[in-house]
Amino acid sequence: MRPPKEKKYTEGKILTALTQLAIPIILANVLQTAYQLIDTFWLGRLGANAVAAVSLSFPILFLILSLGGGLTLAGTVLVSQYKGANDQKMVNFVSSQTVLVVFIVSLLLAVIGFTMAGPLMKLIGAGPEVQAESVAYFKVSALGFVFLFIFFVFQSLMRGIGNVLLPVYVILVTVLLNLVLDPLFIYGYGPLPGYGVAGAAVASVFTQGISAAVGLYILLKGNHGIKIHLSEMKFHLSWTKKLFELGLPSSMEQSARALGMAMMVVLVTSFGSEVVAAYGIGARILSFVIIPALGLAIATTTLVGQNIGANKLHRSEKTGILSVKIAFFGLTGIGALLFIFAEDLVRFFVPNEPQVIQDGAMFIKIMGPSFGFLGVQQVVNGTFNGAGFTKASMFISFLNLWIIRFPVGYFLAYHTDLKHEGIYWAFPISNWISAIVAFVYFRMGYWKKRLGNK
Repeated sequence: MRPPKEKKYTEGKILTALTQLAIPIILANVLQTAYQLIDTFWLGRLGANAVAAVSLSFPILFLILSLGGGLTLAGTVLVSQYKGANDQKMVNFVSSQTVLVVFIVSLLLAVIGFTMAGPLMKLIGAGPEVQAESVAYFKVSALGFVFLFIFFVFQSLMRGIGNVLLPVYVILVTVLLNLVLDPLFIYGYGPLPGYGVAGAAVASVFTQGISAAVGLYILLKGNHGIKIHLSEMKFHLSWTKKLFELGLPSSMEQSARALGMAMMVVLVTSFGSEVVAAYGIGARILSFVIIPALGLAIATTTLVGQNIGANKLHRSEKTGILSVKIAFFGLTGIGALLFIFAEDLVRFFVPNEPQVIQDGAMFIKIMGPSFGFLGVQQVVNGTFNGAGFTKASMFISFLNLWIIRFPVGYFLAYHTDLKHEGIYWAFPISNWISAIVAFVYFRMGYWKKRLGNK
């Protein structure tokens, strides 16, 4: 069966193409982030310790997920480039190989995550008041890694060919289901016991399993632009190597980001559970704010990749420049709104914790003015990724988190009178510097020369 005719993103207005790709991706990311926000909303009713337990688990979960997440990006890049070259056979083959490799990696990471939950929570600095709950949440979440990765690879492959709406429908159904299941598993109902903090993870894993099953069915059926074949899910060393060459820098980039988040939490834990909870809520807001930038960056990756596959390098560069402008002005506006409504946002999650509200609002207000620069960094990385220059994205993220953010946060928190506020200030400082470096490197054009030499 021939795949349905899809929009061509190698011609026409770039703004229209970016919009058609970015809006569904942003919506999908909003819905995915809703998992964490729904958890935070219901757990906030249990108190600051419940929120702190999940806040401690989140960066380590993100770290483990990021180790395999780069492979899904590799799938996006390769599929988008073969799509641009109109090579459907290679689109299907690369997709089959990506599903196989990601499945194997996800199994390995699930075992590691489950068995190492206790030591990891101790390593990150979980206090006795949150240790047991953070470990329970982490263990249950680890059981869902395979489901989560399978859906991520489905989503990434669909994005690579420009079919960005289909994953949105799947996510919408599962998030709505999670909205119902979260309070049910956290608090219990009738004969069903409440599992507290771990109940939020149980609800998420259940819905992730559904989304993974649907994603696999769609890929195997082959009616939406990609058809994977079991016969092509055999180990091919050359293609596995290619996936890792493209994906490993992205995995390292995401891992560096996750480790940076984890180390920032380590800095925060010495200031007590209330500051940890405030930081956790601020970090959740940040993850929500970054969604438009990430959506635009992923759309840029797809658009740049398809145009490079079609040998339209100038159009790829114009895409990157337009994305930078949209990200900078759009996220600057969002930052301004969050600055104004910071206290109301934090109070929504923890209505009965005045100190957490005060500290969380301060964190958001300090970060807000740098959101436009954060957007610039993300879309420049998206341009590099679409060109297959994933090492550049890795370098920029490493600069942001390890060379600037963590050292600055440590110095300001422990060697100045700012104390925990110094950790907050490390965020805008790192965003400002890394965005400038990323944009200058983009304008130098090395990524174009590199393509010309292939």
